[in-house]
Amino acid sequence: MSIVDWVIMIATLLGIVIYGVYKSRNKDAAAFIGADRQLPWHVVLLGIMATQASAITFISGPGQAFSDGMRFLQYYFGLPLAMIVIAAVFVPLYQRLKVRTAYEFLDERFDRPTRIFTGILFLLSRGISTGMSLYAPAIVLATIFHWNIYFIIVIITLFMLLYTYLGGAGAIAHTQKLQFVIILSAMALAAYFIIQLLPGDTPVRDALHIAGANNKLNMITTGFDWKDKYNIYSGIIGGFFLALSYFGTDNSQVGRYIGGKGVRESRLGLLMNGIVKIPMQFLILMIGILLFSFYSLTTTPLFFNEQAEHKVAQHFPEQYDRLSATHRQLAEQLKSRYAVLKDAGYDPGDVSVYREIRGLDSAQKANKNEFKKLIREHSSLIGASDDDTNFIFLHFVKRYLPVGTVGIIFCIIFLASWGSISAALHSLATSTLLDFHMQLKRQPYSDEQQLRWGRFYTLFWGLFSMVIAFFATRMKSLIEAVNELGSLFYGPILGIFLVAFFARRVKGRAVLAAGLVSEIVVLVVYWSDTVGFLWLNVIGSLCVVLTGLLFQVLFGKPSVLPDIKRLE
Repeated sequence: MSIVDWVIMIATLLGIVIYGVYKSRNKDAAAFIGADRQLPWHVVLLGIMATQASAITFISGPGQAFSDGMRFLQYYFGLPLAMIVIAAVFVPLYQRLKVRTAYEFLDERFDRPTRIFTGILFLLSRGISTGMSLYAPAIVLATIFHWNIYFIIVIITLFMLLYTYLGGAGAIAHTQKLQFVIILSAMALAAYFIIQLLPGDTPVRDALHIAGANNKLNMITTGFDWKDKYNIYSGIIGGFFLALSYFGTDNSQVGRYIGGKGVRESRLGLLMNGIVKIPMQFLILMIGILLFSFYSLTTTPLFFNEQAEHKVAQHFPEQYDRLSATHRQLAEQLKSRYAVLKDAGYDPGDVSVYREIRGLDSAQKANKNEFKKLIREHSSLIGASDDDTNFIFLHFVKRYLPVGTVGIIFCIIFLASWGSISAALHSLATSTLLDFHMQLKRQPYSDEQQLRWGRFYTLFWGLFSMVIAFFATRMKSLIEAVNELGSLFYGPILGIFLVAFFARRVKGRAVLAAGLVSEIVVLVVYWSDTVGFLWLNVIGSLCVVLTGLLFQVLFGKPSVLPDIKRLE
């Protein structure tokens, strides 16, 4: 990057940190934990979106579309319906009971062991995924700039901890507002330059035709396959259960909207998220589609992780030269086919040209897979993943964007990381304090003690996430890895909450046993690799509901537990 880019990036990041510290003037635990429940709906909305949209979304999202097309969008199809259910059922109860964590409700509805068990599942899933979210941008920056990855992890964490440790929920909400505006503006700027840099003044329409010829505009997949990760069925059904669990029971999200001024503000933030999220994700994926067309018309690298490609060329020159020459030859043949397609006005009836293009594309993928095999077989020597999905977007940024814009784009990595990780650390700290520390100690805590312990646990989970990031194994598409991890735990957690809301005769002992059984079932199904990961959310939640009802009939007394109305 140029000096100008460095100045812009550092000034922007320091500005966010200073603003966060300025907003960190919390004097009591209520402000630190729940922002005094004074957040307007638009701050709630931006907090929800910024917490969900980590650096992984903006780094890996375009690369996901580049590699696999638009079908990843189906992952979000169940989200709007989930937002309606949460706004109608979850929000009024949380606000009425004035809970400070989602699991506080389970103590009243069931018992303390159920609260602690569900909290443990949350801490496991969110703690590990936070470390992965921290590792994701660090490994990309380390590879692109040849920096020490441990140094980057420490820097990202320490600067973000400055305002998270001091200010808690309020500082996080206000900094997320600025972060998200900057991130969306930068992504829009990147999209603009991709369009402007399309060779030969290629219109967007032609770029989409090129992507379509390679089956990249596969937004809706109607064929049913249990193992298919993204189709209309897994998206609507599995995506609904995943979103219901994530937004309704994950304390990193619940903590964002229980800080709203009231039920109306929390509901508006959630419902607007349901409306805005799919179009936003569509545009992020569309950047990947435009990148595919851009590189198809210019020069597609054999491997977008240039550092890994350089090491393969250095250690295996003969294989590399052969694969590189084949790649260039196929790329030139594809360009000539695209020219024929353009001259024919992209006539869909010209089946032979489309067949040739897809055949050449398949040959290019096979050639690249041979290159990836070299990396896999010599991973200790190459020191990189065989998947370059996470480097596609940033390769374009580094090589093609003009001076002054590169710094802003690279800010996305830090800002998106801070936005999602700060909320995750705060939720982990809050849950640890309220659901474990104060419950197990069973002694009254002053406001000052709660604030001190809340900050201590924020620091603890920040260090924990750093350790996870240090020891993280090399991953493929980061956006898939994080979602797969969440799906291992979200189903059982959601099932426990569904029983709490709708199966009023089921007691704590039955639902706790059901939760344990369900988690084992989910792990067994996952390791057997029989279904796509989105279905794990459905399996886990339904397993809790059904086994919970069964256990209550077999081993429990047919009496009704505390009525939810009593908790109002």
